[in-house]
Amino acid sequence: MIIDSHQHFWKYEAVKHSWIDEDMKVIRRDFLPEDLAKVYQQNNIDGCVAVQADQTLEETDFLLDLASKNNFIKGIVGWVDLRGNDIETVLKKYSKFDKLKGFRHVVQGEADHNFLLRPDFLRGISALEKHNFTYDILVFPHQLLAVLEFVKRFPNQKFVIDHIAKPYIKDGFFEGWAVLMQEIAKQENVFCKVSGIITEADYKTWTEAQFQKYLEVVFTAFGTDRILFGSDWPVCLVAGNYTQVKELVTNFISKYSKKEQANIMGLNAVKFYNL
Repeated sequence: MIIDSHQHFWKYEAVKHSWIDEDMKVIRRDFLPEDLAKVYQQNNIDGCVAVQADQTLEETDFLLDLASKNNFIKGIVGWVDLRGNDIETVLKKYSKFDKLKGFRHVVQGEADHNFLLRPDFLRGISALEKHNFTYDILVFPHQLLAVLEFVKRFPNQKFVIDHIAKPYIKDGFFEGWAVLMQEIAKQENVFCKVSGIITEADYKTWTEAQFQKYLEVVFTAFGTDRILFGSDWPVCLVAGNYTQVKELVTNFISKYSKKEQANIMGLNAVKFYNL
């Protein structure tokens, strides 16, 4: 069973999706379940986790609606204002939805390097565990020091780092990212998504060889039981196609046992998100 642990849906709106810049204009259109179902059929994918792409409760409700109508959407990662004074009430309301597995905040877009450590945000995170909600960590490498301190504060909270923390592959930066990822991986409640990496390289000239040392770091650090395959569709389309993204991972993990490969490609996502 192959589960894509990270993809997005949207009805494109220029203002709402202003992060889709000129270089990414190929994805300035709607991407909905009927589009993805065809891609999954071609690539033998059994299901997915849909992740928020907009920071509103309407986005969470939009994904819940899609999940209720499309069985291959096995879980969703929504958004709530974790800094809000009403966080307990909001989480209680959303805990009624089986397919809502966790939440994410676009921390990479926050100017404060230590955003994760703000008291109001920490208060929101501390409320997740009670409702068995996961938290996806979306950051850039310069925010990893804060991530390390952050995950240590919540040893029982399930965390997953999106897109291997977006190392600057295009620029060849490596050492600082690698050291911190190895340190973070010592916290056994933290998982890692191998997703969104082709868009961290040069969109047009990337090669599979460029990613090897980055993949070696995360697979050695997190092990085959805490790594999740994800495509980051449709964002991945700015730098390649779905098959290329999948093969980048399947080629790398071909050296592992069949059981380990099955874990990486699907079973770890089932375990982490309780699908």
